[in-house]
Amino acid sequence: MASRHTTLSQTYADRAQAATHPLSAYLFRLMDLKASNLCLSADVGTARELINLADKVGPSIVVLKTHYDLVSGWDYNPNTGTGAKLAALARKHGFLIFEDRKLTDIGKTVQMQYTAGTARIIEWAHITNMNLLAGKETVRALKQAAATWKERINYEVKTSVTVGTPVSDSFEDGEETSAVPEDQPRRDSKDSLPAGQPYNGNGRKGSVVSVTTVTQQVYEPADSPRMCKTLTEGDEILYPGIEEAPVDRGVLILAQMSSKGNLMDDRYTQACVEAARENKDFVMGYVAQECLNTEPEDDFIHMTPGCKLPPEGEDENGDIAGDGLGQQYNTPAKLIGLCGTDIVIVGRGIIKAGDPPSEAERYRRKAWKAYLARLG
Repeated sequence: MASRHTTLSQTYADRAQAATHPLSAYLFRLMDLKASNLCLSADVGTARELINLADKVGPSIVVLKTHYDLVSGWDYNPNTGTGAKLAALARKHGFLIFEDRKLTDIGKTVQMQYTAGTARIIEWAHITNMNLLAGKETVRALKQAAATWKERINYEVKTSVTVGTPVSDSFEDGEETSAVPEDQPRRDSKDSLPAGQPYNGNGRKGSVVSVTTVTQQVYEPADSPRMCKTLTEGDEILYPGIEEAPVDRGVLILAQMSSKGNLMDDRYTQACVEAARENKDFVMGYVAQECLNTEPEDDFIHMTPGCKLPPEGEDENGDIAGDGLGQQYNTPAKLIGLCGTDIVIVGRGIIKAGDPPSEAERYRRKAWKAYLARLG
């Protein structure tokens, strides 16, 4: 059981006020607004399934967790592809995108995996996570990459310019003019001019000078997850009650796992905690099995996988069988109330249900009830 840290008695709204990371503050506000502390682990096989599931379950969740490399048919187009479509749904339904990449390698490699390659994770995922087995310097490397990306976000500037040298539609004084045929009247008076034609007083047409016009319109880049201008208008709906998510990026450190026999011991977990405290401007928190906030200034977000409910009507206090592949399950009441996590991560419990949106709502209600009970 987690020690009773002060964050366990604070509302998400209060924690939003105190959060130092912009994305953490936004997420806490979103949780309070939607009365949800549910993350969907959207481990489906095709891009079509992923988009459809995110749209249907989006109203119940605050985080959508993806594994882009599991998805067949992922469209990598930064403007209209799968990432851009997920970003539009995140704005519409009010959730953040968490790419569960578990980055772990030398610093330069993780930087490239995060910002480059086919997926360009940083452009559409608000959050990613990392494994600390390669050492704490990888956190600094990722933070550096995110800062550089933020500084270099390009803005598409579409400028329409009409230019030209002032030109009269008649010759200047002193220049020869073409002879007027005998059978055509000379326009030597104001009355003889066509309607609207200026009269210059000497029997000749007045000069009409072209005017240079400069029109400039500035757009955010289409590959920004905040606004994708190339998607359909219906996808540009913004969830009511909250602005768009900040462009800042955040990382979760994989500090503990829910799989049986994993090798993440106490020494490893403590190193994760130290790395988080040293990089609070980038590290939002942890993927962990319990609350790791112990110091007074700690206010890290905790997300926990391995959450499952028994079928409707069955006792929720009993043990829940694993999946036979090492995954161990716990109920929202245990994870939030006893272990002190903030957001429960649910995958197959929702995805494999006969009615995923209804089941997502059931998980949302149970997880939120556990949070309210913890406050009480």
